[in-house]
Amino acid sequence: MGSESGRVKRGEQSRISQWLRRRQKPTVEDPAREREALLLAVAAAGLPLAPAAHPAGYRCSCDRIGCPTPARHPVSFAWQTQSTTDRAQIERWARNEPEANFITATGMVHDVLDVPLEAGAAALARLLEAGIKVGPVAESGGSGDQARMLFFTATRGTPEDEDEWWPCALDCHPETMDEHPGLRWHCRGSYVLVPPAALPGDHAVTWIRGTENPLPDPLTLLETLTDACAAYADTSDRTPATVAWPLGR
Repeated sequence: MGSESGRVKRGEQSRISQWLRRRQKPTVEDPAREREALLLAVAAAGLPLAPAAHPAGYRCSCDRIGCPTPARHPVSFAWQTQSTTDRAQIERWARNEPEANFITATGMVHDVLDVPLEAGAAALARLLEAGIKVGPVAESGGSGDQARMLFFTATRGTPEDEDEWWPCALDCHPETMDEHPGLRWHCRGSYVLVPPAALPGDHAVTWIRGTENPLPDPLTLLETLTDACAAYADTSDRTPATVAWPLGR
């Protein structure tokens, strides 16, 4: 599939994204209960969680002056070992830290293919139309390249198959994120925010497709996503899209 076949007008992408958001209907009226239910659903699907920073006005709740990714990073340097699917622990975190966002550590159970929002909306519509099984998908709001779509997939490595683990330091060092405007592959050593998460400027991370959808093999989505990123780069005033491949393959 070439990049020309993946070209979708940006206006159409925006309408697709709006339509997908309208399909989400909250089932719990109490925001605290809804937040906790969504987090527990993520953990029940096997995705390990750990607390993350949250907005403090337009700044980050962390103590770092000029935090490069406000409200988008874990609160503990031990987030990899801290991450858990234990229901009781997640309930304690959610109730004791009512403003905290949560990250999920990738590369153990799942990976995440992270693309610009408009490219992701076009790719998602194309994948669904083709009948390809798509797993959970989240939208991460923001301005410019910070607006992203996250495709959750099975991981390409497991603890039992150490040689197949692909280490990725991309989002462990957030100051490097702007160097990768195209597709980012979060795997071992990386993380992403999970819904519900609040971001500065009244942005948020929300589910488009929830964790009830099974995790697909990332390779079944990769060609469509890279084509969509190339088309997005061609229709915007930017250099050609890059793909941040997993390191150490």
